[in-house]
Amino acid sequence: MKEHIKTDILIVGAGIVGLAVARAFTLKHPQLKIIIIDKEPRLAEHASGRNSGVIHAGFYYSPDSLKAKLTLEGNRLLTQYCLKNNIAINRCGKVVVAKNEDELKSLDELKRRGEKNGVPLEMVNEAELTKIEPNARTYKKALYSPSTSTVNPREVVEQVAKDLKNKADIFLNEPFLKRDGASAVLTRTKRISYNHLINTAGLYADKVGHEFGVGLKYTLIPFKGLYMEYKDHSLIKKHIYPVPDSRNPFLGVHFTCTVDGHVKIGPTAIPAFWRENYKGFDNFKLNEIFHILFNEARLFISNSFNFRALALEETKKFYGEYMKKQSALLVKKIDISLFGGYLKPGIRAQLINTEDMSIVMDFVVEHAENSTHVLNAVSPAFTCAFSFGNFVVDKVAEKFIIG
Repeated sequence: MKEHIKTDILIVGAGIVGLAVARAFTLKHPQLKIIIIDKEPRLAEHASGRNSGVIHAGFYYSPDSLKAKLTLEGNRLLTQYCLKNNIAINRCGKVVVAKNEDELKSLDELKRRGEKNGVPLEMVNEAELTKIEPNARTYKKALYSPSTSTVNPREVVEQVAKDLKNKADIFLNEPFLKRDGASAVLTRTKRISYNHLINTAGLYADKVGHEFGVGLKYTLIPFKGLYMEYKDHSLIKKHIYPVPDSRNPFLGVHFTCTVDGHVKIGPTAIPAFWRENYKGFDNFKLNEIFHILFNEARLFISNSFNFRALALEETKKFYGEYMKKQSALLVKKIDISLFGGYLKPGIRAQLINTEDMSIVMDFVVEHAENSTHVLNAVSPAFTCAFSFGNFVVDKVAEKFIIG
């Protein structure tokens, strides 16, 4: 017999977005009872604990996008939160470098977007770049972002969860199993009735949404991200990124300065075979393989967002030597022999519109009768967590009766 409990707000998924939504509810509507459920026995087991920890500035995104609206404010709020709570933060900044004349046009477009989004940026020449990051290599110009930082994402998640103590109940090892009537769900040991449900289930957000008749045209495709450590921590002091390919949502192999001063390259964006395909056959799910391969075959045939070239390029990166050579193009001096092995992998849950096999670049939030579903919370969702949380709570308050 399952324990029956009631709540005003039920949040499915205790990743950084789910916790940030809960935090926003406690700040804006403290009278509400809040329950958060998660299928894992501990926090930050997936994207929230496996991302790069980079706090992005917000200049990649089209000015009319939800990402553009939320990233600048998210950067400010998360940076303030880390400083206030003594969470280690490396405010190193970042440079985006070009390889040739064609990439200078893309660099100018990034600068234009950043200016429209209100992001502090500076276009610098080669001599000025050398003063900012001596080892960065560019062609004529580079873009400097002083507000890009790095944190330990797990540390942030754990602090937010700590802040929610006595304000919300977090039930771990309680997966969403299915709906049970119009306003209740079943978990491993509980039946939870709610007034409003928020779906922040990450890799399984589409599956949860489909239970409510939401986002039926969407499915999530997993891409595996691998990083590799560089053993000489003095190589660089700032993040170094290439100019991204505007046709896909990935930023290319780049150098990241971690919060503790280490240097790593990555990530890959290798198509994964199941949603939690981190290592070997861990979390193996046969039914997911067939579903993902079917959709990846459709992507390959339609060549949506240049998928064929992307898949080939990313598969090459699975072999470390290729990824090392790609990273070497971004710096003046490097010793390839100082690269270590692969670090803890992550999975990017990328939303696809199955009607036209297009990739969904922006955040997607949809509503049902008494539920709200965050269907696409890809990068920079970690940066945007607090602004995203405020956005979701304000939308719920606007569309539904809160009380």
